[in-house]
Amino acid sequence: MIREMMRDEVPVVVELIQESFMTVANEFGLTVENAPRFTAFAVTADRLYWHIDGEHRPMFVFEEEGSLRGYYSLLLQENRECELNNLAVLPAYRHRGIGKQLLEHAFGIAKDAGCRIVKIGIVEENTVLRKWYEQNGAIHIGTEKYDFFPFTCGYMKKEL
Repeated sequence: MIREMMRDEVPVVVELIQESFMTVANEFGLTVENAPRFTAFAVTADRLYWHIDGEHRPMFVFEEEGSLRGYYSLLLQENRECELNNLAVLPAYRHRGIGKQLLEHAFGIAKDAGCRIVKIGIVEENTVLRKWYEQNGAIHIGTEKYDFFPFTCGYMKKEL
């Protein structure tokens, strides 16, 4: 079941995001030393509280059998666009359709909020993830290389 995240779940969600993104970090050799801003290392309770209190982001969890197994948030922007952030599924529960359910839910919430485009950022070298987003209706729109990441940032979008 997908539902809004409750404020008191922030510590559990931080662990969920970190564990989920750590698989990408391990696959691509990312460490806290060479990529401290990467999601697996940069997401903290303080950051999520800022997303709730400062940015008023819609934040959702996938709950099954009383435990949280997935998460995402949306950053709503004034230009009728929004950013999908930290879509995460715990590694033990992948390949069961949870990510697709979360993604479709995010697209629905974004559309209901008046967004016409959802932007998505990925590790460009993660071709499996890029293909997954493409299979779910997103198109690749470009890349950017930043000095603070040892990988290329890929950008995608989904028109609603």
